[in-house]
Amino acid sequence: MSENVVHLHKTPEMPAQDASVTTLTVVPDAPAAPVVPLWVRSGRAVKTAVTHENTKTGARAVARHSLYVWGGGRIVARRTWDGRTGARYERFLRAAEAAGNMELAGEWEERLQHFRDARHRRRMDLLTSPIDAAKGVAVGTGLGIGSLVALGVVLAIANKDIADVITPLMAVIEFIRLVITIVQVVWGPALTIGPFLALLALWTVGSKQQAAPAWALPDNIRSGEGEPITPSIVVKALRDLGVPALRGAIKEMGDAGASMLGPIRIAGCGVEVDVTLPSGVATNEVQGRRRKLAENLTRHEHEVFITIPVAARTVRLWVADSGALDEPIGPSPLVTDETMTADYAKGRAPWGQDLRGDAAALSLYQRHLLITGLSNQGKTVALRSLALWVALDRSVQFLMGDLKGVGDWAMFDGLATTLIQGPTDEHVIQVIEMVEGAVDEMNRRIQAPPGTVFPALIVLVDEAQVAFMCPAKDEDRRPYGGAKANSRYFMAVRKIHNQGRAVNVLMWQGTQDPTNENLPKLVREGAHTRASLALGTESQARMALGDKAVDGGASPNLLRPGLDQGTLVVASSGIDIPAGQASITVRTHYIDDDAAKAIIERAKALRDGVTTLHAVDRDPDRDPLADIASVVGTAERVRTKDVLARLGTLNTDAYGGWSFIDLKRVLDGTGAEPYKSDGVMVVGRDRLARALANRDEDGSASAAE
Repeated sequence: MSENVVHLHKTPEMPAQDASVTTLTVVPDAPAAPVVPLWVRSGRAVKTAVTHENTKTGARAVARHSLYVWGGGRIVARRTWDGRTGARYERFLRAAEAAGNMELAGEWEERLQHFRDARHRRRMDLLTSPIDAAKGVAVGTGLGIGSLVALGVVLAIANKDIADVITPLMAVIEFIRLVITIVQVVWGPALTIGPFLALLALWTVGSKQQAAPAWALPDNIRSGEGEPITPSIVVKALRDLGVPALRGAIKEMGDAGASMLGPIRIAGCGVEVDVTLPSGVATNEVQGRRRKLAENLTRHEHEVFITIPVAARTVRLWVADSGALDEPIGPSPLVTDETMTADYAKGRAPWGQDLRGDAAALSLYQRHLLITGLSNQGKTVALRSLALWVALDRSVQFLMGDLKGVGDWAMFDGLATTLIQGPTDEHVIQVIEMVEGAVDEMNRRIQAPPGTVFPALIVLVDEAQVAFMCPAKDEDRRPYGGAKANSRYFMAVRKIHNQGRAVNVLMWQGTQDPTNENLPKLVREGAHTRASLALGTESQARMALGDKAVDGGASPNLLRPGLDQGTLVVASSGIDIPAGQASITVRTHYIDDDAAKAIIERAKALRDGVTTLHAVDRDPDRDPLADIASVVGTAERVRTKDVLARLGTLNTDAYGGWSFIDLKRVLDGTGAEPYKSDGVMVVGRDRLARALANRDEDGSASAAE
């Protein structure tokens, strides 16, 4: 019998290895992270707790309120010392000496002497005061007892009781005993509570004066944002300005440094204060540190303006309320008052507000105008708002050239005699010829009889730098642009600047980013009213406003590009400027295109109607000289006014908007120029005939050649 062995745990056969099967290898577990010691974890927790913002805030609060007590104690001690000694008078005396004001120093010295004399008398009186006090007490006690006994006698007689004689005296004794009892009861608690009440009083004084280091103060106070301007803040800002002589003088003055300051006055959206500088400190040393002074006053640079008033050795500080200059001003009266009209000769254009918040109005009467600044700062809007106002005077005429050509002046179509819009050289040539036509009109007016009154003719060129930079030349090789004597635009503007004001021919220009190339010196200095928006450098500010204005504190280069849009620094006799200052800062009203169109519609309603020419050249299919001869007809001579009317009837499209300037431009150089006869300007028939004959002969000769 064979024996069968049964294997209970049979080892399974391993299948053959297949190439498609991926063998996984088990990786042993990574070693566990080392255990952080308890003291390390505790240190981290303590560090987190100590450096947490809530912990810092709490620590500052504890330190602040503790230091309020210390600071209050110092303030009370200082006040007590000032009240008992002549320290206050000595401080003011030193301040007056440091400021170089010997007259004021003499006054304080006299007051100090009076104080010392009075104190000496008080101290001498102390020698006899104990004896006098003892006598007074004895006399007073005797009189008191006598009065009480007399009162007791009266009571005894009235009550018929002899015991009432001492009743009033005993009542007083009982009252004294009651007071002593009350004092005995209160004295112990008073001694316990008294020091705490004293500390509370010192804390109150310190907290009101913020008598703690800056690091311990709350965030809103520590940042100083919006901090009100006080004498101590101004003096401290001047002391830390970095002028050694000023710092030394203020240190010598001590708390009396506020004597340098005039009254701090509310001025619009800020405050204004005059600072009389100590001897040895020049005003330009303070002007040159405007940014540092602003930061010392916890303001941004654009929120502090430094000007020079009439008083010698004095600077005037205007400090805006924090963030006030970033708020827009109200709408223009031109928009809100639909009944407003203009008076070019006697009125003033409502341009905006000064920094005080007062209305800033500009007189345009016989003043050439120049506005400049960086691109996209509001130059065109500022210039256009003046034109919108003066357009409401129906007597004012406009010749306009917009060398940007994006439609900023399109609303003047139908009001301006000429309106040329476009940036090309062809547009520039048209504008220059327009300005030259204004020169001819100016010369005609100059030759008129004395006393003749002419309506205002405003020649306005926006983006004038394009004209100055134009490289084109005419047939005589004369450049249209440029800054030399052979430049047609330069010379035309100079002629108007030289003589136009006398006959009400005015030049208004708006330019960008001024340089000597795109705004020549003679042109910019010919403007009576010069205004500048934000600029890049001080040298550009001097180009825009002149050295006098910049030396007097004008700083358009410190305006913020992109943020101070519409804010202008103006130098002009046509605007009210505070006495002693050479310029004023104006925040102009913003008038958008829709509002401008509405204003122009009102201006058009005041006029008889104007046909605006969009180019100086006329229809090439017409012969202006022949048309003039045809409307003169067989008359020996015809007044220029009648010639223009007849031309308009002949062809309204070609001649409907013509002025004397256009008529003279066509006839100049032909021998048929208008001339004066019996006191009026006329056009002669014979002269026209000769001009046509000569022209035909010249044309025939040219054809034969």
